[in-house]
Amino acid sequence: MSENKSSNSFLSKIPKLVIHKPVFYPALITIVLSVVFALIFSEQSQRSLENVQNIVSQKGGWIYTLSVNAFIIFCIYMAFGKYGSIRLGGPEARPEFKSTAWFAMLFSAGIGNGLVLFSIADPVRDFLNPPRLSADADPTIIAQEAINFSFLHHGIHGWAIYSVIGLALAYFTYNRKMPLTIRSAFYPLLGERIYGWIGNVIDVVAVVATLFGLATTLGFGVGQINAGFTHVFGIPHSLLFQYLIIFSVTAIATISVVSGVNRGVKILSQMNVGVAIIIFFMVLVLGPTAFIMKGFIQNVGSYLTNFVDLATWSGSYDDSTWHNGVTLMYWGWWASWSPFVGTFIARVSRGRTIKEFVLGVLFLPAMVTFLWFSAFGGTTMLGLVGGDFSLVAAVNENISTALFVFFEKFPLAIVLKVLGMILICSFIITSADSGALVVDGITSGGDKKTPALQRIIWASLAGCIAAALLSGGGLGTLQAAVTISGLPFAILLVAMCISLYIGIREDFNISKRRAKLKDKETYKAMLKKVLEEEKASESTMELVEQAESK
Repeated sequence: MSENKSSNSFLSKIPKLVIHKPVFYPALITIVLSVVFALIFSEQSQRSLENVQNIVSQKGGWIYTLSVNAFIIFCIYMAFGKYGSIRLGGPEARPEFKSTAWFAMLFSAGIGNGLVLFSIADPVRDFLNPPRLSADADPTIIAQEAINFSFLHHGIHGWAIYSVIGLALAYFTYNRKMPLTIRSAFYPLLGERIYGWIGNVIDVVAVVATLFGLATTLGFGVGQINAGFTHVFGIPHSLLFQYLIIFSVTAIATISVVSGVNRGVKILSQMNVGVAIIIFFMVLVLGPTAFIMKGFIQNVGSYLTNFVDLATWSGSYDDSTWHNGVTLMYWGWWASWSPFVGTFIARVSRGRTIKEFVLGVLFLPAMVTFLWFSAFGGTTMLGLVGGDFSLVAAVNENISTALFVFFEKFPLAIVLKVLGMILICSFIITSADSGALVVDGITSGGDKKTPALQRIIWASLAGCIAAALLSGGGLGTLQAAVTISGLPFAILLVAMCISLYIGIREDFNISKRRAKLKDKETYKAMLKKVLEEEKASESTMELVEQAESK
């Protein structure tokens, strides 16, 4: 009897999960079955997904190209048109976070370790195999083209995808008081149906894409961390050590996500940006300072001059598969990450005006990325043009080591390498904790007051998926799946633009009518007051006249 009482008291202490069952369980089952399938049928599933990926690129690539360019136009219209002054949360709302903390969080969640991983590897790849130029062209022209494409893949277009979903969710959550879930952004198009099976399917797809995107990032990130330990400290590259890294990263991310946005996530994000700034200025001061700054100005100018050409080029008149394999892969990856990043950006953006939101989410992160790529990718291009191909071997052998080989060219190389490892770790941890926070919000139906156990479940699950796929070699399969899933999300994002425009236009017109009505009522009240004053004045005059006549 006492044993039953003690067990009951133990169970009573376990916090009750706050979940939206039609989303929580289907998402969980889909994720587990997908991972099991990827592990058991690794080769078959990868081959099948690669075939689907090729079909998506060949038949639906134009949808990607058209969509990502349309998103930029839409964001600019929303920011600089008549809706730009609308404040997320209403006229009286004020930002929850300072601008520096806000930018640190959105940038850390949105860029992940891609800033570190690809700032050297991408320009080197496109220098060695130019997508549009012949290999015997002027090396300086090839180098500039390589930087231009890096700006294209990591700049404004990707952040436009995040801006669309982030703005839509922030508006409907804070201005229409709806749950912070993906389905809310489609209310003007679907109405009350978002609370039925259609809305559940939208949220399930968002959760699955988010967890797989996080697991992919964790999987590739731990490889880069392991490569750093091998390169700096001589620790061997092994699966066991990568498991330890995943466990450590997941543990820290779990602690962060349990502490909430205002503490753990914010502190880690600010640390990310702080470490990145230190590394950048060390490279700037210890490296070719004048070249980096001149290169930044030239790179931005070249990118803007060739913007339309780069953004719409698809290799239609040649047999090259470069565009399908690289540019469309990036658009798919950005789109598949958009539910997670967009939801998180919306979560921290209450109180911002639409114009402020677009400037902070679309343009500022892109400019920071351009500066970083100009320092790291630009300096690498300078070496290649001058005949230094030491980084080529590192990129070809293992792109995870490219950053550390790059640092060897600078004084205080060991300091830069250690800071680089810290930055990679903190970026991955921030992606994991903010991702778990977002998934928890979606699976709870938008409830912000969920038990810590619930956030621990999702943070741990992302780590378990990464570890399982790492052991079974399923990361390639997952990467292909993430890329494929981006196409339907791109279509959903187009619908989201339409839905957001309809919703804002409706609310804007209503507020205008109310303002006119208020002005009319104010005018009537003022007129009535004037007439009453005139009447009172006439009565006073009559009394005076009567008094004088007596």
